[in-house]
Amino acid sequence: MVEELIHTGAWEELNDRFFKTLAFGTGGLRGRTIGRVITKVEQGAGGPNGRPEHPCVGTATMNFYNVSRAVRGLIAYTQKFAGPDRRPVLVFAHDTRHFSRDFAEFCAKVSADLGCDAYLFEGPRSTPQLSFAVRELRADAGVVLTASHNPAHDNGFKAYFNDGAQIVDVHAESIIQEVNAITEEHYDIVSNPGKITILGAEMDARYTSLLKTLLLKPSLLESASTKVVFTNLHGTGGHINVPMLRDFGFDVLTVPQQDIQDGRFPTVESPNPENGPALKMAIDLAEQTGAEIVIGTDPDADRMGVAVRDAAGKMVLLTGNQIGSLIAWYRLKTCFEIGWLTNANRNRAVLVKTYVTTELQRAIADGFGVGIVDTLTGFKYIAAKLRKYEEAIPVDKKGDYRSLTEAQTRALRLEYSRFFVFGGEESYGYLGSDAVRDKDANGAAVMFAEVAAYAKSVGKTLPELMDEIYIEFGYYLEIGKSLVMEGADGAAKIQNLASSYAQNPPTEVDGSAVVRIRDFAKQDLFDQEGDLLPKEKMLFVDLEDGRSFAVRPSGTEPKIKYYLFGKHAPGSDLTVQKTAVENSLASLWAWIEADAAKR
Repeated sequence: MVEELIHTGAWEELNDRFFKTLAFGTGGLRGRTIGRVITKVEQGAGGPNGRPEHPCVGTATMNFYNVSRAVRGLIAYTQKFAGPDRRPVLVFAHDTRHFSRDFAEFCAKVSADLGCDAYLFEGPRSTPQLSFAVRELRADAGVVLTASHNPAHDNGFKAYFNDGAQIVDVHAESIIQEVNAITEEHYDIVSNPGKITILGAEMDARYTSLLKTLLLKPSLLESASTKVVFTNLHGTGGHINVPMLRDFGFDVLTVPQQDIQDGRFPTVESPNPENGPALKMAIDLAEQTGAEIVIGTDPDADRMGVAVRDAAGKMVLLTGNQIGSLIAWYRLKTCFEIGWLTNANRNRAVLVKTYVTTELQRAIADGFGVGIVDTLTGFKYIAAKLRKYEEAIPVDKKGDYRSLTEAQTRALRLEYSRFFVFGGEESYGYLGSDAVRDKDANGAAVMFAEVAAYAKSVGKTLPELMDEIYIEFGYYLEIGKSLVMEGADGAAKIQNLASSYAQNPPTEVDGSAVVRIRDFAKQDLFDQEGDLLPKEKMLFVDLEDGRSFAVRPSGTEPKIKYYLFGKHAPGSDLTVQKTAVENSLASLWAWIEADAAKR
């Protein structure tokens, strides 16, 4: 294979494949599993859905060698963590990507060979269902083979620990040491191997039962009579969402071409519901059928995007910040209406969001008199807060916490800890239950369906409801931008550009003075609960005129990301507010783009 690349002079391809060893980080592994150049050996006889027979060779790519190192390192750590008297248990799930099933079966076999019991889902399942299963089965760790919404040529190994959350630094460092200690592809099978158990409909039913508890006023859905177009973008989301939404009484249509689970994602440029074009076929179907809502999920169903019909009958896309704010507002309002929250216990309730998620959610939390906590980017940090709240409950009170009903855990959190009402991030990730410890597009579909049913019950469209929230709490607008730089050369450029902001921070931006810079990589920064934040390569710049922007290199994609924030206080004409803030952020991005080119 290498000889073929050398012979054909594919030096850039060789560099991209071998410029590093694919490192096991806190998120696991992610990289190309199909090269830009496919060799004859890799193509072989070919595989399902037009893929090569074998994943691409290279130290920097996703292949069986790197997956083997990752799972063996994870196993070694779980065995030490479990101790000598107990056989560790691991759960494996996978999405519809090229080689996902192959990698998942391989991981389960390695686990059994090395003396662990393994659970393996019978077919493609969502990332949040893996998180749920780890908690439900009291497993020691779990892995989902997915690259989420990345391009079709990528795959990944996303690792979870025994709380059902992605591994955090305290465990990751030790796992990384175990992974790095593996130097040989061969391993010895233990004399007493573990067993592999297949998970199917029964685990689906348990998960679906949990999702149904997210409904605060189920009666709203009984009379909703709403027509919804759902697309899973060739991924896993339809497996749970379609039957569940139909069970709620929604008239659910799907996009037949996108129902097909196909790792090529052949009908879209990017299988990412954050991007409007990914939902085009679903929106077209909604226009043809008169559907009121479009819901789309990414391949591993942890992200959800929506389009809704406005008062003029036009389908409009909502941003991740708008979706999250609608859900947060509705759930807080309704929790007070049904008596879960009161003046006496509101100080125990909390919303959790990331720093780069809209500040509208802070205004909403303040308006209801409940807490709000910011975390670093990455849902594992929201999950870490959930673990903290669970651990704050006295042991003699909570018993086997995971065996309790949602009502029982809510009562305990409201008495002894903090009740997590809702959490989310701007990149279309949402969570409404602490029984899952990662963003959950299946749960998000349930919560959003209820918001839609509420809006219909009061005679409003969802955009009208969004405007009412703006009028009450102020107009907030966020724009996400990025600069893409691929390959080894691109990775170096991204790091250099990111470092330049810390080394040479701006003092004036687009005519406005810089009033505060938060360097999350160098400064000791604390969240609203006084917890010290882990270091992260992110810089936040606040301007005198109220605008802000953040910059950080992506941890999963070859890009550097920019987050732009604008706002206007409530009180004046909303149309005027929107235009003014939109223009101010367009001007800000033009300045940032020009400045980045100089850097």
